[in-house]
Amino acid sequence: MQVLVDTSVWSIVFRKKKLSEIEQIVSMELRQLIDTGAVEIIGAIRQEILLGITSNDIFLSLKIAMQKFKDLDLNTEIYEKAAENYNICRKNGIQGSHIDFLICATSTFYQIPIFTLDKDFDLYKRYLPISLYIVKSSQN
Repeated sequence: MQVLVDTSVWSIVFRKKKLSEIEQIVSMELRQLIDTGAVEIIGAIRQEILLGITSNDIFLSLKIAMQKFKDLDLNTEIYEKAAENYNICRKNGIQGSHIDFLICATSTFYQIPIFTLDKDFDLYKRYLPISLYIVKSSQN
């Protein structure tokens, strides 16, 4: 099973030094997904990961590390669906970022779950046909 990994998960691995217990579990799960070739990414997530890194050396090493993951192809249908997702959620009082709705549309198009720590996706799920990836260790 392929999984679309959101920026919130990548940030734990790349930016945090000391991880909480749940963050350690998330980090291990991501590593397992990487090892099995199950990780998917889109360009907007790649961009978010690289944003705000002031050290050129860190930026370049992270950029190189992320090149292992190829971006999913996005087409007009996905972008239109992202706009539709935004409108549906907004009509129901839920705000979100353009990138979040692009992630939702990509997930739906490719029929893959989203691995995220962002609780906004729980709100989107009320109105959008997305599935969220559940960390295996938390299924017990």
